[in-house]
Amino acid sequence: MLTLGKTRGLARLANREGHFCMVALDQRPPLFEAIAAARGIGKSAVPFSDMITAKRLLVENLAPHCSSMLFDPNYAIPAAIDVLPADCGLIVTLEDHRTQETEGGRKSKVIADWSVEKIRRLGGDAVKVLAWYRPDASTDVLAHQKEFVRKIGEDCRRHDIAYVLELLVFPFLGTVEHTADYVESPTKLPELVVESVREFAKPEYGVDLLKLESPLAANSLPARDGSAAALAAQREFDAVGKICADAGIPWVLLSGGAAPEKFELVLDYAYAAGAGGFLAGRTIWLNAIRSYFPDTGAVTKALSQEGLSVLESLSKLTGAKAPRWKAPAPAFQTIRNEGDFASNYATA
Repeated sequence: MLTLGKTRGLARLANREGHFCMVALDQRPPLFEAIAAARGIGKSAVPFSDMITAKRLLVENLAPHCSSMLFDPNYAIPAAIDVLPADCGLIVTLEDHRTQETEGGRKSKVIADWSVEKIRRLGGDAVKVLAWYRPDASTDVLAHQKEFVRKIGEDCRRHDIAYVLELLVFPFLGTVEHTADYVESPTKLPELVVESVREFAKPEYGVDLLKLESPLAANSLPARDGSAAALAAQREFDAVGKICADAGIPWVLLSGGAAPEKFELVLDYAYAAGAGGFLAGRTIWLNAIRSYFPDTGAVTKALSQEGLSVLESLSKLTGAKAPRWKAPAPAFQTIRNEGDFASNYATA
């Protein structure tokens, strides 16, 4: 059962209608690449100041129009925590974008000198962790990733803060499709996504909200028209939805940089399967940065027009088709005397 701290954190992530309409801007390598492309320089040459400028522009222009935002501590927080609206929830990422690559899979780690405790202390509403995972990875990689997620879950319980877990399938080192960043594979196997969700929906991990990729590549999804192909695709989304429903864990979709119309199709399938919203980044804002940076005026114009149009369209679809998340009522039946709640709350 969700504690009050976790429940209030999740409520802060959703809008008043109980939908998760969230914008991710904790991205680091994708933003390095976008700025580098705009300036005509290498990724490693992108200065800290450019990252700060870009992230502040994103917050200033998009935060008033979403239910919550996902920040990273090294760039987004120093760039724009002061302009994040009070009614916009704050999710803070914990994982380092640099991972340990092995032949048997990818191992995640926490950002240096960062912790669940620090996220709670700065006023974060939730902790977000990306765990690269595929069930066919090597035994030691699977053990590492499970312990990585489990340990953070324990810390989130200890500090009574909501835990958002993002799961991403990745190509093995040495394969043609291998990349250190997330690029949706056109040939990804849905069972890898479904079985990953099945593993981390287990209570031992303490996850409160799942941020998931589409079980089928966005570019290969058929129109949701009742055809045999559409029904087959829906079954893959339904498999994810059933796991989450059985575990009592709400779930949202990541955009993975898909074209807006493709991501809307993903959401259409997902909402029919019970997803409660989205936590999207590049699909909303990447073009504005890649096309116009460092012209801040042009970036602002693109975000206020194209970016905001995409965000509002996603939010409208969510309001029309996604089920609402409702905070569970607190169990106060045992509170009979003054002091009962204070003496018993969060003693575990």
